Amino acid sequence: MKLIFATGNKDKMDEIREIMDDLGFEVSSMQEEGIESDPDENGKTFEENALIKAKAVFEKVKEKGLEAIVLADDSGLEIDCLGKEPGVYSARYLGRETPYKEKNLNLIKRVDETGDKDRTARFVCAVAAVFPDGRTEVVRGTIEGTVAKTPSGNNGFGYDPIFYVPEFGCTTADLTNVEKNKVSHRGNALRLMKEILLKADV
Repeated sequence: MKLIFATGNKDKMDEIREIMDDLGFEVSSMQEEGIESDPDENGKTFEENALIKAKAVFEKVKEKGLEAIVLADDSGLEIDCLGKEPGVYSARYLGRETPYKEKNLNLIKRVDETGDKDRTARFVCAVAAVFPDGRTEVVRGTIEGTVAKTPSGNNGFGYDPIFYVPEFGCTTADLTNVEKNKVSHRGNALRLMKEILLKADV
């Protein structure tokens, strides 16, 4: 049985393989399977968008005559004092082509302008699975933190430089990959999905 993840992101696949390695499945990406898919992610929640992506790739997998479990994720940053923005629009915030350095500075400025001392935020990741018989499962993983007053760290991507985790006294961009994988929203969601896959009758 194959486990095909709806991504072409090598860093993400490294994390997935590290967590899912002992399941006994052959783990690959849709890119490695020669599958192209770019559905309209028009869901109102991370869970809906993850399912949209998983189902779209599942249809391509069926067309190829493969038997596999398809996984997909959708993730983003929620900032409480901004009404949980950018949320499901995290990747599209200020436009997809806008550098994250600019997005991060804009969010810090907006949080500062609220005058709210509560800078609480969280990274959210939903992981969806579509099984060969068409049934679906969706899980959610999070990591809680605050919006940093200045960006810090070079080891992350996206919003990592402004996501401060009090538990570690630094941003997620300051953490090593090993440290980050142990506590990240995606790592937490993948471990929840792993529990489901371990019990699945496939």
